[in-house]
Amino acid sequence: MKGINVKSEIKPLKKVLLHRPGRELLNLTPDTLQELLFDDIPFLKVAQEEHDAFARVLRANDVEVVYLEDLMAEVLDLDPAIREKFLKQFIVEGGIRTNKYQRIIYDYLNQIKDNKTLVLKTMEGINVNELTRNIENSLVDLVSEESKMVLAPMPNLYFTRDPFASIGHGISLNRMYSVTRNRETIYAEYIFNYHPDYKGIVEKWYDRYDSFHIEGGDILNLTEDTLAIGISQRTEPDAIDSLAKNIFNNPKSAIKKILAFNIPNSRAFMHLDTVFTQIDVDKFTVHPGILGPLEVYEITAGDDVEEVKVHKIEDTLEHILEDALGIEKVTLIKCGGEDRIAAEREQWNDGSNTLCIAPGVIVVYERNDVTNALLEKHGLKVLTIPSAELSRGRGGPRCMSMPLWRED
Repeated sequence: MKGINVKSEIKPLKKVLLHRPGRELLNLTPDTLQELLFDDIPFLKVAQEEHDAFARVLRANDVEVVYLEDLMAEVLDLDPAIREKFLKQFIVEGGIRTNKYQRIIYDYLNQIKDNKTLVLKTMEGINVNELTRNIENSLVDLVSEESKMVLAPMPNLYFTRDPFASIGHGISLNRMYSVTRNRETIYAEYIFNYHPDYKGIVEKWYDRYDSFHIEGGDILNLTEDTLAIGISQRTEPDAIDSLAKNIFNNPKSAIKKILAFNIPNSRAFMHLDTVFTQIDVDKFTVHPGILGPLEVYEITAGDDVEEVKVHKIEDTLEHILEDALGIEKVTLIKCGGEDRIAAEREQWNDGSNTLCIAPGVIVVYERNDVTNALLEKHGLKVLTIPSAELSRGRGGPRCMSMPLWRED
């Protein structure tokens, strides 16, 4: 399966992109948690065991699992010139501005001959201690703390949903909310520009060099012609406007309508997929906190390429989704049921962030037992995975996966 084919949230998943948590988690410290968008420090050994269990569940259900680090290593194996270009760009995007340090870090990374090892090292980050033999003494070097990271780690990489989003036969290569995470998108840039499975095949609806931030957790493929996108803490209305124009004006796109959901701006509700996800042809998980007054805007093509039409929808969430899906009845299953405390607790642990791998078949965190029991009561096949450590990053099974191919 070459290219991208994702026109639904629920049709049978055949190929998915993951990233196995790596040594980047070992470079989290209490002082850097806020900067690196974590609330706690996961135990790497257990996080990897849990992630491996996630991959096993997917494979057991006929899903091909590919890893970000492997695809990127395959790109670097293609041509030494691509490797050189990547390293130089990576170092600059990592915030290294002086020629001296660019040269030192380039030489340090370039001496790693195995390209997968190199890719994992770029994800892990570089501590100043690793470079001491390569640095000539200077005032900056002498006052540097021994624990200082010269290149910061990227611990959020195991949430592969956000750096890009699959839409139809193309992608939105995202400009992310924080500088910390925006560096993550460099891997997708190289994969879609150079990897033989994607080069020249995949349309690009948005680019990481565009002006406004947008993240994959806010993008849901409701149908072949309708997207849902969250206006959230991490996705700006201007980005949705730009994405809409690119999609509507490209003859290769089948998208005719975008529904923009304005959701609360908070850590618990950081993306649209943290407040609702589709789990069957007529069922969604939902956090009860968004079931009050909800601002939803319908975006369609304008009269010329420079504009779109925006219409505010005055209706309930159920009716909006029923109309978008073309069905008579949508069932919204509340995270935590009617128990407000359970809802808040399980929402924090991504009870609404499910990965649907076929209609009515979903992967969830086992810790959300109130919500999971309710899902089973509604006839869903619930596949649970362990999550004591993975959940510390504030993202669930949907956050940890980027579908590359779903059956039509």
